[in-house]
Amino acid sequence: MPPAENPLEHSHTPEAIARRLENGPSVSYLRDWVYGGIDGAVTTFAIVAGSIGANLSPAIVLVLGVANLLADGFSMAAANYTGTKSELEDFRRLHRIEEKHVRVDPAGEREEIRQIFLAKGIDGADLDHIVRILTSRPAVWIDTMMREEYGLAAAVRSPMRAALATFAAFVLCGSLPLLPFVLQLPATGTATTVLTGSAFFLIGSIKARWSTRHWFASGVETTAIGLAAAGIAYFCGHILQGLFA
Repeated sequence: MPPAENPLEHSHTPEAIARRLENGPSVSYLRDWVYGGIDGAVTTFAIVAGSIGANLSPAIVLVLGVANLLADGFSMAAANYTGTKSELEDFRRLHRIEEKHVRVDPAGEREEIRQIFLAKGIDGADLDHIVRILTSRPAVWIDTMMREEYGLAAAVRSPMRAALATFAAFVLCGSLPLLPFVLQLPATGTATTVLTGSAFFLIGSIKARWSTRHWFASGVETTAIGLAAAGIAYFCGHILQGLFA
């Protein structure tokens, strides 16, 4: 029995295993949320910081920020949709190729299976048994070739869900730097910096849930990246405002 202070991530009873396998592999949209959230906060905060550095009025800052929020958010979502759809189409193309090869040249595909598992250190009667079992089931045979030859799993991501996750995260996190201007808070620059810095830290901390890094270190790293981008924009705006004033 595992120690109480280090529980396993999921149960290994026969019933729990059967339920988990019946549901199939999960498809994660974590990277879309993280990418959209960080880019939304960084991009909008950079525009706000650059506008403040150029001494633009709060109304102009708000107009520029909202325009960027919607246009850039849609652009990112559309790009992610196109990229994910291309991955899906490539998966289907390669799957059709393997189906054809198994049908037209089964001996050659059987030899590929043999060499794949031979490279894993399996040989002799065990290798013959694995090859015979796998190649007797065409669906399993093709899935194995997709995974071992191309590094592609059967679980594929939905282009629409990936795009929606990116857009939602971009707009949600990108709205935070604009909130002090919408509420007409005093010292909007300071309020925006604190609010957006907190958002960066929160995104990084949540991201650590799916990694081996400590949540605090991940939060600090994300905050540093975001504030560095904003700092560059602020000083560029300040310098250009001085040149063209």
